[in-house]
Amino acid sequence: MKDTRRSRPRTGTARLGSCVAVALLAGSTLGLTVPPAGAVTATHTYRPTQTQTQTPTPIHPPTHSPTVTVRRGGPERTVSFVARRSGEAVVTLESQAPGVSWGTAGSESAVVSAYVDGRYATDLVIPSDQPISRSFSLGHLSRAPHRLTFRFAGDRSPRGAAVAKLGAVAVQVYGENTDMGLVLRNAPVLYGRNLSDLGDQFQSSTTDTPAFDYHEVLPAQTPGHKVLQYTVVWSNEDGGTDSPALMARWGRTTDIEWAYRVEVDATGTPVAGTGVYQAANHRTLAFAGTYEGSRPRLETCTSNNNLCDTVDDPMRFSLAPAQELPAGRPREHMMDTNPWLYPVMAQEMTREGKIESPSDPDTPELGDQRTYLYLAVTHSATPSTDAGDVGLSVGVRLKGDPKLYRSDHAIAASSITREGPAATTVELPTGTRPSDIEEVVALRTPVVETGASLTVTRITRAFFLQQDYLPGASFIDWTGAAALTEQAPAATLWTAGS
Repeated sequence: MKDTRRSRPRTGTARLGSCVAVALLAGSTLGLTVPPAGAVTATHTYRPTQTQTQTPTPIHPPTHSPTVTVRRGGPERTVSFVARRSGEAVVTLESQAPGVSWGTAGSESAVVSAYVDGRYATDLVIPSDQPISRSFSLGHLSRAPHRLTFRFAGDRSPRGAAVAKLGAVAVQVYGENTDMGLVLRNAPVLYGRNLSDLGDQFQSSTTDTPAFDYHEVLPAQTPGHKVLQYTVVWSNEDGGTDSPALMARWGRTTDIEWAYRVEVDATGTPVAGTGVYQAANHRTLAFAGTYEGSRPRLETCTSNNNLCDTVDDPMRFSLAPAQELPAGRPREHMMDTNPWLYPVMAQEMTREGKIESPSDPDTPELGDQRTYLYLAVTHSATPSTDAGDVGLSVGVRLKGDPKLYRSDHAIAASSITREGPAATTVELPTGTRPSDIEEVVALRTPVVETGASLTVTRITRAFFLQQDYLPGASFIDWTGAAALTEQAPAATLWTAGS
């Protein structure tokens, strides 16, 4: 896919076991020096050890813990805490900014910069006036008292943002030799995008922002080794695949791309020369940039969010990839488990004028994203090598309506041209509810006719976005084996009441 980038020189299914989460207490409860005027002290409760295959439970402070509030032009605020052992630290918090909405030009976000013991750790781009729970990596911390400082970043916040509130601030430390510690200490640090034709140097605070990341543990060829892969969710992509095709082929208008992967040996040490990243034009290149310990520094440097291993952007995103993509789920599953990403996705489309008005399911243009049925399906091709030529589309029939609404809008290039779990959407008339759906149909959709057959085996979720753009309840969970051939290219997967 064509993208826009700056010209710059380059510089130099395995499973993890259990991990140890270290509980932290506020410095004041241990008799440490009282923080200076204007500082806020939080208390943190204990949570038991968790396994790597689970999403870590945030360590929330008691309900009486104060909210950290920072204002444009106002003083910084500090939370003191004690690390009971050395390791990789993650801060989890609930962020919100009064008067801010990712859908409002000039008030898209409030940006807060976080520092650990004076060291710049990360920016927090806060896209909503509603509380959102998020996690950020703070890097390696020693067994000692520490100070976490928040500053309102007036230089990179849109002019309409004035206040940011951070509640339930909690820090969790994972020991160096734990599985989560391994994931965190190899996770990339991402820097923002500053393409001159797409905005200013702080454009990541208003468009295509890196919003979330997660990890996968993949098998390696060498026994005892494994591959760690890190994937980032951006709010959209200004270049690359157009929005209607994103909805048809991927089931969302966020941009989800693997960013970095590295092989580690049985001791958790990165294998020299195995660190690679996704560069411009989706090329896989050896990482030749700088590290923070074992953490590579990468920068978003194309209009479709591919990366460079040289860094010159002032915005820093140290997202915590603590969550792992479960086997058998599409990448979009991570949006389902972090549903705040859906309103951000939809608001960016609305603000940038990409929504057709009124929405019309008879056209391929992007409609109101609340009118789409969001589906996740699993299929395979025979032969497997033909999956890119013979795609899968999904059709929906409504009660009392003979029309077949198709995910690809009858455009073969907008079909799903990959095997395994995948997400897609079907645009339906405004106001359609789950009870209006009569059947869901699988459609064999040749881009190039090769004679290959397809077999659809699962629908793992089906939902609509609600009025607030948050996902509603899934109402389909189907398992079977529907065969699609050149002679019989359609099959009903699900019918109402089944």
